[in-house]
Amino acid sequence: MTATKHAPPFLLGSTAPADRAGSNAHPVNKFPTIRPGFRRLVQLASLPMLIFFMVPLAALLLRSSPNQWLSSLSQPHIIQAVAISLGTTLIATLVSVLFGTPLAFALARDLLPLRRVFDTLIDLPTVLPPAVAGIALLMAFGRRGVFGGTLDILGIHIAFTPIAVIMAQTFIAAAFFIKAASIGFAIVDRELEQAAGLDGASSWQTFRYLILPLSWSAMLSGAVMTWARALGEFGATIIFAGNFAGRTQTMPLAIYLGFELNLDTALTLSVVLIGFAFLALLLVKQFLHRDWI
Repeated sequence: MTATKHAPPFLLGSTAPADRAGSNAHPVNKFPTIRPGFRRLVQLASLPMLIFFMVPLAALLLRSSPNQWLSSLSQPHIIQAVAISLGTTLIATLVSVLFGTPLAFALARDLLPLRRVFDTLIDLPTVLPPAVAGIALLMAFGRRGVFGGTLDILGIHIAFTPIAVIMAQTFIAAAFFIKAASIGFAIVDRELEQAAGLDGASSWQTFRYLILPLSWSAMLSGAVMTWARALGEFGATIIFAGNFAGRTQTMPLAIYLGFELNLDTALTLSVVLIGFAFLALLLVKQFLHRDWI
């Protein structure tokens, strides 16, 4: 029995262009219906927006220098800001993945009542001004907030602590993971799940050994987007956690302070933030889409 007999029905009787032409053939145009003239027109029309994105970032890099970066990064409060940002964003991302995964699955499979209402609620922090999110968190968990009195009795203080930083980052950024994971769960072939059930797999086994592996790329991209968004969070953090050096001062908050007191510090941390975010996104795109150009 040949391997062809095991191929999916939609592949039987058809081969990829590269296979028909030989193993050394390379497709010249992935979209042959797009003619060269129209392709050039689209490329030219794309230039204004590309330039708009590139010019400010290039100006930021040109305005600073490697010597300036090294000098600024040797300062203790800068090192603390970088460490706090990396530590809190990592925890915020882990929290988003841990608690966001079941929520994403519930949204993908319509397991919640008022699904559209909850789906909209999750998206809300991403479109609201971050300052509004900070005030909302403060009114909920601050000393005079809805739960502030109860937390105070228990000896728990959240506002203006590192925990507040993590909560602000999670509140703003978790939606990126939840939405991406939900899309990943939704596109898993239901026939595969039914086949697993017929083979005796429980719902948990199906989720653990079938759905999660098939959705990992969407979950990974969502987790990276969540981390990158949390890394740049400013408005909710400064209102709910404050801007205390060595305690709650993240890189965006240090940039804000540095812009008023020391522009070199602001420039250096801006470059560091851009570098972290760009490399993370680039690595994920390269890892998930190996044929991108």
